[in-house]
Amino acid sequence: MRIAPGNLPIPQTEYEAKAIAFCRQWLSGQSMFTLHTSGSTGTPKPINLSRRQMRASAVLTGHTFGLAPGDHTLVCLNVDYIAGVMMLVRGLELGLVMTVVEPSSNPLRTLNPETEPFDFAAFVPLQMHTMLDHPGHSLPILNRMKAILVGGAAVDRTLAERLQTVSAPVFSTYGMTETVSHIAIRRINGPGRTEVFQALKGVEIGVDARNCLFITAAASDFATIQTNDVVDLIDSFHFRLLGRADSIINSGGVKIQPERVEDVIAELLAKESISARFFVAGVPDERLGQQVVLFLEGTEWPESCLDAIEKVVKHAIGPYAVPRKTVRVPFFFETPTGKIDRKAIVSAHP
Repeated sequence: MRIAPGNLPIPQTEYEAKAIAFCRQWLSGQSMFTLHTSGSTGTPKPINLSRRQMRASAVLTGHTFGLAPGDHTLVCLNVDYIAGVMMLVRGLELGLVMTVVEPSSNPLRTLNPETEPFDFAAFVPLQMHTMLDHPGHSLPILNRMKAILVGGAAVDRTLAERLQTVSAPVFSTYGMTETVSHIAIRRINGPGRTEVFQALKGVEIGVDARNCLFITAAASDFATIQTNDVVDLIDSFHFRLLGRADSIINSGGVKIQPERVEDVIAELLAKESISARFFVAGVPDERLGQQVVLFLEGTEWPESCLDAIEKVVKHAIGPYAVPRKTVRVPFFFETPTGKIDRKAIVSAHP
């Protein structure tokens, strides 16, 4: 479905009808909108956002990436959640031509690389992996863009390496429903790639006593949003994301940040060109309180790979961080926004 400035088409599917319904609400001047968090870090909850907040976020994105009236954007994230809704708001506020497709693992599959000149798009990591599995079709579309955003979940090292084949600038985003989408970005391909996030213009950041990030911005209506994300605050504009305070594993009195363990494992898998999904979590243990457990998707994990994981984790972090148990799961549960539903998976495999 193509939406051009000043022209709302007749929807042909139930999903298109939802997108058009929001556009009509926005164009009517509606002042408040109720959205829901994804539920990836807790129970999904409704959040009320004002038109002023959402417009401020859209204008900031347009300024950051040089978007201009008439530019073409692909909307392929779920419009039931903030990431998809904000793609619609950006299109309406910035005068962009929007192509709306129902979310799928490969949103470019039905698009013609010769006739789809997109300037801007946002994807989740799973979509990027799937598109890069078909480079002959996807790269001609991706490489024409001014900017590509990847958000909703962490960009692991395997995906980061695969993204080096994309010549258009690709950015990992940091944000949440409460901040009305992203408030910081980092380049993840090309010569400017970095592990450090940079806050967008006008966004103020700091940390609390736990070294957890807090944010104040026009998109938050200048309210301070306190997160549970542990960061290395480099200065008042830059930070390195370390993990979540509420995911720390306390194993025998030793505190382990699972994201650090995952990063070490991901580096090994990237060197071996293995793109299978995994995560690390703490599971209750009578003796240790919690034990480090490695959850693997699929069954094609050779023992040699698991032995190598044990060695690299022990060398890089220490023996206390080595997973004491491995759980193989045929398919990972996902949230509606495409994130791995860690809590559901751990609950299903105690």
